[in-house]
Amino acid sequence: MKSMLFAAALALSATAVHAAPETYELDPGHSQVVFTYNHLGFSTTTGMFSGFEGEIAFDAEDPANSSVNVAMPVMSMFTGWEKREAHFMSEEFFGATEGDMVTFTSTGIEVTGENTALITGDLTMNGITKSVVLDTVLNQKADAHPMNNRPWLGFSATTTLLRTDFELGKFAPYVSDEVEVMISIEAGKPE
Repeated sequence: MKSMLFAAALALSATAVHAAPETYELDPGHSQVVFTYNHLGFSTTTGMFSGFEGEIAFDAEDPANSSVNVAMPVMSMFTGWEKREAHFMSEEFFGATEGDMVTFTSTGIEVTGENTALITGDLTMNGITKSVVLDTVLNQKADAHPMNNRPWLGFSATTTLLRTDFELGKFAPYVSDEVEVMISIEAGKPE
């Protein structure tokens, strides 16, 4: 009887260990958030954020058991025109100071296909937190990155945000309230 209980406990503990999420750190050199919005109907303007920090706890056996925690500096925004960037950092928009961050913390994952999921989470920007859903694709999972020989992940995701939800709605609706967001992330196992 004792050996059966021991075998059952061992099987349960092996399953628990096998199913535990593994931690991957974001690769800031290969992760970006690109955003676009309509400017007065004349053009589509593009910008991006970089300088990520954070990690993904990825459970390959049960992706719904995974989680994401990401932060990026507001002042890392790049639009290709310094005057626009300065305007976005002004009191009319972010009122940003050094150290201000945009953060995303997942609160749930719904697996929708073999390599797809809807990741729901709390996005905090401009001091306001809102729930958003990221339509996400696992681009690739490798046991060994071809250049650094470490386990590696790559994801893409999209969402649409309303500037007014984050009190960044200056000139809306003439300058589009809707902002299309495209995310590209790489993450690797820590050394």
